Amino acid sequence: MEFKTLRNIENSFKQIRLYALVFATLCVIVVGFSVWKSYHFAEQQRQKVYVLDNGKSLMVALSQDTSINRPVEAREHVRRFHELFFTLAPDKNAIESNMKRAFHLADKSAFDYYKDLAEKGYYNRIISGNVQQRTEVDSVVCNFDQYPYSVRTYAKQYIIRSSNVTKRNLISTCFLVNSVRSDNNPQGFTMEKFTVIENKDMEIIER
Repeated sequence: MEFKTLRNIENSFKQIRLYALVFATLCVIVVGFSVWKSYHFAEQQRQKVYVLDNGKSLMVALSQDTSINRPVEAREHVRRFHELFFTLAPDKNAIESNMKRAFHLADKSAFDYYKDLAEKGYYNRIISGNVQQRTEVDSVVCNFDQYPYSVRTYAKQYIIRSSNVTKRNLISTCFLVNSVRSDNNPQGFTMEKFTVIENKDMEIIER
């Protein structure tokens, strides 16, 4: 009889240990799930930006992962450089201002190309001949499969004189590397190894 009592007590302790273990396991699962949900909720809240509209109403704006817009920013960076670098007016100060802004977007290769044109008297002819040069970028093709990103740009140049308009085909290549964002470089890229591989007349339109 005493042996049965000991057996019952031992079985009871085993059951208590089992229940305690199951209860502890459930507690760990519940705590872990609660922590995960709290972290997930906090991440969702971090994606929201609250904007105060003139001190009157509170609006919610959703933020996005910056990597999502990176290809768009890359194309805009290259497009902006070409518009600044190749759009010229017959004014020395205007040319120098455009070049200064363009140099913030590229490395020394762009300055070397500018220096080469300047030594050949290209900009002096623009000024003395009262010539306007306008550039329209047709497309910017970027390869984001390999870093640094290779870029090829297709554009049209219009050289406007009093007697005619010369339409030129412009193709350039470069590599894009990530850089620091700033007021002068809002997209945060730098163009390296900038090269013009084609720049030739397509047609001349008499005015």
